[in-house]
Amino acid sequence: MRFFDPHIHCTSRTTDDYEAMARAGIRAVIEPAFWLGQPRTTLGAFEDYFASILGWERFRASQFGISHYCAIGLNSKEANNEGLAREVLEILPDYALKEGVVAIGEIGYDEITPAEERAYEAQLAFAVEHDMPVMVHSPHRDKKRGIQRSLDVARNAGVAMHKLVIDHNNEETVQDVLDAGAWAAFTIYPHTKMGSERMVEIVQKYGPRQIIVDSSADWGVSDPLSVPKTAALMLERGVEAEAVRLTTWQNALDAYAQSGQIDVEALEAGLEVDQRQLFSDNSVLRGQEPRVDSAVPN
Repeated sequence: MRFFDPHIHCTSRTTDDYEAMARAGIRAVIEPAFWLGQPRTTLGAFEDYFASILGWERFRASQFGISHYCAIGLNSKEANNEGLAREVLEILPDYALKEGVVAIGEIGYDEITPAEERAYEAQLAFAVEHDMPVMVHSPHRDKKRGIQRSLDVARNAGVAMHKLVIDHNNEETVQDVLDAGAWAAFTIYPHTKMGSERMVEIVQKYGPRQIIVDSSADWGVSDPLSVPKTAALMLERGVEAEAVRLTTWQNALDAYAQSGQIDVEALEAGLEVDQRQLFSDNSVLRGQEPRVDSAVPN
């Protein structure tokens, strides 16, 4: 099977992770802009970060046969530094409208503060103006209220619900998202968000419609193979293969291809890998023999 991990922070992962992901069948990823573990203090730090996920990280993934897309946005946690947040929002168009950007995100709430809401509303307005999908981060605490608020504010901003992806759902929130007509994404992240066993039960209960599985693997203890591992468990537990395909490939593709930034035919054909290529005179190799082959089989 082939897999799409539509929420993974690849800048935090190693080349070994990329190799393992490719071996496991991951053919495409989306890297949403997020916070790096400590607050950024200058506008330049955001500019360099956005440039890196648009450029170097896209190249690095391609060197292992993985198509890399990204989402650009001011994350909710750093929206609380309002002076810096205003500067970031001003430069957002310089990055969010570039090739390979499939959504505004991840945006939304962390502590559900007024500052977070102002940044969320501003970025929703930008997404509506440019007809872009939106990837929403739901808070770790008071999640149900945060997601309900996220849906209400997005709806009031004029976001079409079929272009809204609410991530980090759990059993308490899934029905609200599905009823709203938005995409319900689930992060398979050890101990803190959603485990594979619980994900299987959700698919068995609600079916595959509007449901997306991702890893959100980042700089913390996390697993970049969460999507294929969850798919394997779903099959083992008797979930139909078509439901597995929808939740681990097709639904993410349908949601984010609305951006017009995914060449579906090319993605399904697979990437040609040529590790002789360079990015800013740099290679992913350190003396190894480069891999050069034809399109990766699906």
